[in-house]
Amino acid sequence: MELNKVAVIGLGAMGLPISINLAKSGIQVEVWNRSNTPIKKAVEAGAVAIKDLSEITAHVVLTVLPDIKEVREVLNSGLAKALSNNGILVVMGTVSPIAIVELSKELSEKGIQVLDAPMSGGDVGAIEGTLSIMVGGEEKVFETVLPYFQAIGKTIKLLGPIGSGQIAKACNQVIVAITLSALGEAVTMARKAGLDTHQLLDVLAGGLANSQVIKIKREKIESGDFTPGGLSKFQLKDLNFALETAAKLNLDLPVTAQVQKLFTDLVSHGDGELDHSAIIREIERRAK
Repeated sequence: MELNKVAVIGLGAMGLPISINLAKSGIQVEVWNRSNTPIKKAVEAGAVAIKDLSEITAHVVLTVLPDIKEVREVLNSGLAKALSNNGILVVMGTVSPIAIVELSKELSEKGIQVLDAPMSGGDVGAIEGTLSIMVGGEEKVFETVLPYFQAIGKTIKLLGPIGSGQIAKACNQVIVAITLSALGEAVTMARKAGLDTHQLLDVLAGGLANSQVIKIKREKIESGDFTPGGLSKFQLKDLNFALETAAKLNLDLPVTAQVQKLFTDLVSHGDGELDHSAIIREIERRAK
């Protein structure tokens, strides 16, 4: 197991640019993915493809997978064996804060250290290497992984013990989902009243209503092209995690609960594979 290497498992919209930026920074990168096309792109950037998960030699492994189910699948398919000699598993996908704590306890008994490190910034942040990375785990483990985080992110914070990163990401996703929904309502109202959407968004971007959400998502909202950066079905999953965490803390999140219902309806109408800014479609469906 080598200390100057990192492995990336899951080369989707986030994982592929992460692997490319790591390789471009001079770090040795091993990659694994179920499909071959993104592997070829990572290899072109300097990464090395791994066919069998048990053959990973990197001391640090980043998983960029949709949920804890997929993380467990790769662990059971050889990754746990590769990490068994005091390796570090970094779960960068958004998963349940409760589930990551349970997984960490299980893996610690096998000599595997765990960090949870979900990200914010979307595919644009992943491509530009400007991700915000929210980390939970032991400080010593965090310090070991920090050079890899610095190659792919701009704002990197250790927030507390394992699970803290996922709670922070839940907070982030609450704000993103609510802001996207509010933006969808505002644009729908403006269009119904005959206002020019482009001019409206210029005005909003110049005042207190401005946000990264407007900056990054306005083009999709204006054009109606909801080719995904962040999938709507994943946004719903994240809201479910937020409400799960709130219930454990005996909190009532009334606005989050309403927005969760909006995204539930969006996904049930077949729009789960669209970008989460497509929540405006659900709002438009309700327009009289």
